[in-house]
Amino acid sequence: MPLPSFGFGHRPSWEYEAPEASGAVLEAPEPQPIRKGWGGKVALVTGGATGLGRAISMEFGKLGCHVAFCFVNMPGRDVTEQALLTETALTAMGVGVHACRCDVRDRVAVEQFVHDARLKLGGVHFLINNAGIANDGALWRLSEEAWNEVLDTNVTGAFNCIRAVAPIFRGQHFGKIVSVSAHQAERPGFGVANYAASKAALLGLTRAAAVELGPANVNVNAVAPGFIRTERMAMLPSEVIERAQKSSVLGRVAEPDDVAHVISFLCSESARHITGQTVVVDGGMSLE
Repeated sequence: MPLPSFGFGHRPSWEYEAPEASGAVLEAPEPQPIRKGWGGKVALVTGGATGLGRAISMEFGKLGCHVAFCFVNMPGRDVTEQALLTETALTAMGVGVHACRCDVRDRVAVEQFVHDARLKLGGVHFLINNAGIANDGALWRLSEEAWNEVLDTNVTGAFNCIRAVAPIFRGQHFGKIVSVSAHQAERPGFGVANYAASKAALLGLTRAAAVELGPANVNVNAVAPGFIRTERMAMLPSEVIERAQKSSVLGRVAEPDDVAHVISFLCSESARHITGQTVVVDGGMSLE
């Protein structure tokens, strides 16, 4: 049965209610061997409606994967319209799409997101932990709320997602997980204590998950980008952007696709023997 197509004239998929159960009990299908290649596989992307997350979602769509992405509205910013644009663009590629609001800090909501994506798209094969926030400030001025919000989203959120897909990946003896860290995990600047701590913790979580899931043929890696030309970067002062360009030995900041391509590589068969690693995508900022 073809998947429904959602355009501008239709209600977005996350507004549809699941049909009521008929009372029939369905037997769980026997696990099938995972075929090589991208076609028919399903990628889950958190924070996948805008910025880097959108580029990652589009990358997997171009490769022929079905894509499930989640999003939340940010303070002073309604992401719903951009989520619809991303969903529509993916649908136009001819792949299945599942989009929904989901706060990765909420374990129950994450499990529901994974369950619904698997039910609608036919499986789960890749998890990209992209959802993350920043709330900068000198550490002696950071409120408890600012600290907890960043750590809960960037670390606990990724943990919730990994925990939710782990039984699926272990059961099918296949899975790829890539988490988006940041160059600040190793080279923090002023005023990013909570953000740097969260991204460093994410690297520890990546290595630990690689150890535990490796025997089930699950690869767990991370990418650590430098500055990326996204909507968030446009909010930074021009002098900060100029300094970022000068600190890169390539003399530029990354485009979202520069990072998305590395993530898809880590999910490919070409990277089947890479796990527990962090690929730095910072244009050489860390060389100085």
